Amino acid sequence: MTTPLAHSSPPSWLDEIPARLADIEHAHLLRRRRVVQPAGGAHLLVDGQPMLAFCSNDYLGLASHPALAAAAREATHAFGVGSGGSPLVSGHSAANDALEQELAAFVQLPRALYFYAGYATNTGIIPALVGNGDALFSDALNHACLIDGARLSRATIHRYPHADLVALEAALAASPARRKLVVSDAVFSMDGDLIDIPALLALCERFDALLLLDDAHGFGVLGPQGRGSLAEAGLTGATASRRVLYMATLGKAAGVAGAFVAGDGALIEWLLQKTRTYIFATAAPPLLASALRKSLELIAAADDRRQQLDARIAQLRAGLAALPDALGWRLLPSHTAVQALVIGSNEAALAVMESLRTEGLWVPAIRPPTVPAGTARLRIALSSAHTAEDVDQLLQALHRHAAHAPAVA
Repeated sequence: MTTPLAHSSPPSWLDEIPARLADIEHAHLLRRRRVVQPAGGAHLLVDGQPMLAFCSNDYLGLASHPALAAAAREATHAFGVGSGGSPLVSGHSAANDALEQELAAFVQLPRALYFYAGYATNTGIIPALVGNGDALFSDALNHACLIDGARLSRATIHRYPHADLVALEAALAASPARRKLVVSDAVFSMDGDLIDIPALLALCERFDALLLLDDAHGFGVLGPQGRGSLAEAGLTGATASRRVLYMATLGKAAGVAGAFVAGDGALIEWLLQKTRTYIFATAAPPLLASALRKSLELIAAADDRRQQLDARIAQLRAGLAALPDALGWRLLPSHTAVQALVIGSNEAALAVMESLRTEGLWVPAIRPPTVPAGTARLRIALSSAHTAEDVDQLLQALHRHAAHAPAVA
């Protein structure tokens, strides 16, 4: 019996992947996951090493709150672990239904729809609102989920410069589309700045456009009782506009997971009927909804945590203002928990991150394509869980690194 000759396989595009990964690493753009465990307050075990973390979006320190864990345990006994189906079949539990009503009441808008993830919310609701022949207007620094939702919609996309409402006005005026949708972060996730919501809404009113606001980084932190950026602008309750859809995630200041969108009752009903990422996905487990209901109670009563967070923001900004100008680092304007210290090159940002890591501080270096080329930065995320001593430790480490860094030519 003869053995057949071995034949080499023809070249494949799959053979190129290792070299392409090497190119990413050479450009200092390779990302690595870390294995983390809570270690109390703002401290984590990262790959087994203790770290003081300035990278979490848990802005109010609620993710490890015992009341949330207790609510989840009780819900597990009542409902089990999974939801068992999509929301329009059998997955919409009593806990999920109660959460939607409480979310709407909390943000003072007529109705809310609860999703299992923030990314799925925006990539789903945008195509449900606009399509071929419609016009979509997107801030240049919007989060990836808004960008991807815009692309999936197949609407004509007009990308205007960041926060440039004069450019947006011109684009709206020039558009012949009957249906227009403006999408914008409320607090921008990589810069930390807050959009001028009243001015944005005024343009939408003038040009018969719908406004979708993503308040992932404002919900729970900004506005009276943490009701969000829209409430801070005074545009909820009796002053709410039917032109606003308010979206926020529930895995940041709320400390759990998921997202919701709130607004006019008819608009929310339309989204329930037309959003594919809602209709064709398994609903979020009721144990998460139950934890979130408890989280809303804690957020409403968390003025002390928000005051603590504000104090840490002021402390950090004052300390970073003392860095030498010759270094070329730039702290972007922000009064939110997101504080961006622009370093410049990918290599330099990674070097600062590594220097901090050796001192037990975890501050992520954010690089393109998340931010524009040449603006690699440290994204310092503050929390009410940080103490004054924590922030002082970070400031001292940054000043030590700055003392040995080369000045910008």
